[in-house]
Amino acid sequence: MNGVHDMGGMHGMGPITPEPEGIAFHHAWEGRVHALNLASPTRGNIDAGRHKIERMPPADYLRMSYYEKWLARVEQLLLEAGYITADELASGRAAPGAPKSTPFRPAASVHAALTSPYSYVRDVPPAAFAVGDRVRARVMNPPGHTRLPRYVRGRVGVIDRLHGGHVFPDRHAHGHGEDPHHLYCVRFEARELWGPEAPARDSVRLDLWEPYLERA
Repeated sequence: MNGVHDMGGMHGMGPITPEPEGIAFHHAWEGRVHALNLASPTRGNIDAGRHKIERMPPADYLRMSYYEKWLARVEQLLLEAGYITADELASGRAAPGAPKSTPFRPAASVHAALTSPYSYVRDVPPAAFAVGDRVRARVMNPPGHTRLPRYVRGRVGVIDRLHGGHVFPDRHAHGHGEDPHHLYCVRFEARELWGPEAPARDSVRLDLWEPYLERA
């Protein structure tokens, strides 16, 4: 969907300040929020979770830190799925007499959950494009989730690499199944994206699903 979260190519958002490697959390509560998301019974569809963050009011999205967004997301997912009530969320306490559920992520399973490999790679029919093909990113304005950024829509690039079939986020985010499609690395020249004033030697590579592309 089009929203304030799609910041690629935008000016005026302030400087980017790189942080030293190895800093996972700035505050203890951020680690707890990370754990809440891992342990939540709503965990399992990363695309739906991303779409939940995209639907935040723009002012809240710009104001919140990274893990504040994660907390707001898991709260809303738990509410919508009926695992908690609005009163329980407001008070931070389970309602008297509320049924107790079996933990989705027991403590003994945490290490495996964090270290076990998981892949969105899937088997799909032969690819429509090959390395070196010129393609154009489609001009589209979907009301739902998409991984096609606005700044590249309508621009021409070249297939740089084939990643094989992957779960298609535009469908998966909305509960319509995995609907896997080929995923490509597409190289766009900087001048194609930003105009003739961009450095001639610069380029941008984006991983884009086949439904986002058409032959140029």
